[in-house]
Amino acid sequence: MKLEVRIKKKLGKFLLDVAFESDGVLGLLGASGCGKSMTLKCIAGVEKPDEGRIVLDGRVLFDSEKHINLSPQERKVGYLFQDYALFPNMTVAQNIQCGTKDKKEVQAYLKRFDLEQVQKLYPAQLSGGQKQRTALARMLAAKPQALLLDEPFSALDNFLKARMERELMNVLDDFAGPVIFVSHDRNEAYRLTGTIAVMEQGSIVDISEKHELFKAPKTLAATLLTGCKNVTRVERLPDGSYMALDWGIRLRAPKTEEKDTEYTYAGFRAHYAVPVEKTENEDTVPVNRIECEIWREIEDTFSIVVQLYPKGLQTRTEYSLLTYETGKEERKKQKEKYGDHLCLAIPEDAVIWMER
Repeated sequence: MKLEVRIKKKLGKFLLDVAFESDGVLGLLGASGCGKSMTLKCIAGVEKPDEGRIVLDGRVLFDSEKHINLSPQERKVGYLFQDYALFPNMTVAQNIQCGTKDKKEVQAYLKRFDLEQVQKLYPAQLSGGQKQRTALARMLAAKPQALLLDEPFSALDNFLKARMERELMNVLDDFAGPVIFVSHDRNEAYRLTGTIAVMEQGSIVDISEKHELFKAPKTLAATLLTGCKNVTRVERLPDGSYMALDWGIRLRAPKTEEKDTEYTYAGFRAHYAVPVEKTENEDTVPVNRIECEIWREIEDTFSIVVQLYPKGLQTRTEYSLLTYETGKEERKKQKEKYGDHLCLAIPEDAVIWMER
């Protein structure tokens, strides 16, 4: 079963213009306000695109040219809203009955989602987890052909979120149709989806299998959204290497680079850098090494996050601040060896290269 989406809709300052196909669990990853939720609303029929086409399992849900626009009820799409959208004047059992009139099925869903003890309570009397389980049960009871999940954990605390993630994984394992999972949390999207589409200002700027996306994002937006904290603008030099304009060093060009490829940005993840002794001469521009001055150290739960600036940099930019992350014991050894300074080597295979 496949979901095919190609829609456009004017949204304030930008145009929502997305196109994708999915027959599995697709993550939509992007910052708040980039158009993720509006994409779901258009698929569900809550909002109408200005133009385009939406097809589910060969059934046309929307086609602007043919003037087809099925109602939300006709689309057979399950939509889990951020706030769950339970009917406040109905009990848990009555909310689930909106999906199915079969009383045996209602009882089965109450049991499956551990809601038997609260089936006579109203939404205002429920915890966040109970509300979410009720919304999931109601959605599945209607036997949808596709699921749309709009940041389903945004209202939950960390403990409850972990529990509900496990429950949702079970739901996704049992569901045969396409699923669109919206999130701005990269780790959440990584755990729950197979393919991730990165959205920026209404458009999908990168779509890849999740492992490939995190290993080699193609755009600056995708690189930042997948958690890379160190990026720089780059400029190609005559010898084929690149000048990292925000760090004051050179970077070796990727070994697989094609002759006509021109990169605009480069980056590396905070835990990939390697502290080394400074070996370059003072009158040369270092290659893949940054001598740094430590600005701040932040103790995280299981690691130390070190924020640094390249030493001797004439002008600091928005990308000049670097982040290096390591274990607490390892950082203690580094202080004994290197003191208050760090020279970071960036392995060539750890550099992320971006064309835009």
